[in-house]
Order: sequence, then C-alpha cells, then structure tokens
Amino acid sequence: MRNAAIVQATGALPDLPRDEDGPVFREPWEAQAFAMALSLYDRGLFSWKEWAAALADEIKLAQAGGDPDTGTTYYRHWLATLEKMVAAKGVTTAATLHRYRDAWDRAADRTPHGKPIELKPEDFPPNT
Repeated sequence: MRNAAIVQATGALPDLPRDEDGPVFREPWEAQAFAMALSLYDRGLFSWKEWAAALADEIKLAQAGGDPDTGTTYYRHWLATLEKMVAAKGVTTAATLHRYRDAWDRAADRTPHGKPIELKPEDFPPNT
C-alpha cells in the first residue's frame, strides 16, 4: 500500500520535489513529514485530492505573505498543512501541537549537535 500511496501522492501533487526514483528530501524531517501524511492517508483521514487542495491553499497563503516560492519552503508548507489538517479532523488540537512544538524546541536547545533529540517531562510546562 505504501508504494501505491507514494505513486498517488506524486501524481496528485505536481510540485512535489522529486527525481526519477520518487520524492526527494533535503532534511530528515521533510521525509518524516511526508511519511506522516502518507500514514494518515493510508488510515483514511483524507483523500489525496483533499490533501492537494489544502496544500495548495497553504502555499497560496504563504506566497501572499511573501514566501519566495523557490522550492526551499515546500516541506514547511507540507508540515503546516499537516498540522492544520489533523487539528481540523479532530485528531489533535492546535494547542497540543503548539505544546509539543515548544517542547521539541526546548529539547533541541539543550541537545548537543549530532545527538538525538529526546523529549523529557521537563520539556513540557504544566498546563495552565
């Protein structure tokens, strides 16, 4: 199913960075964001048509805000679309996404370069 989803994704998303072998990624997090979207698609959270429309809307919004549209920000738009879609579908909330993003930022700040980032309870401030 994964290969079929990748083929469908690359066909439905003409701006997806790719080469003759499929999608290409500059950073590991880009591949992880791609894989998360594939997994949610596989689970039926959305169709590729729905995903493509939401991603196009996110890119247009970014361009209206000054995004240079050089291709270097494509997966930032992908991730923003993913976050918005899971919140809209009720998988999580925007507040929970922000809480985890902030925790990852704290964990990354204390992690030496080249070491794996590990979340710890102290990365999450108490809910107020």
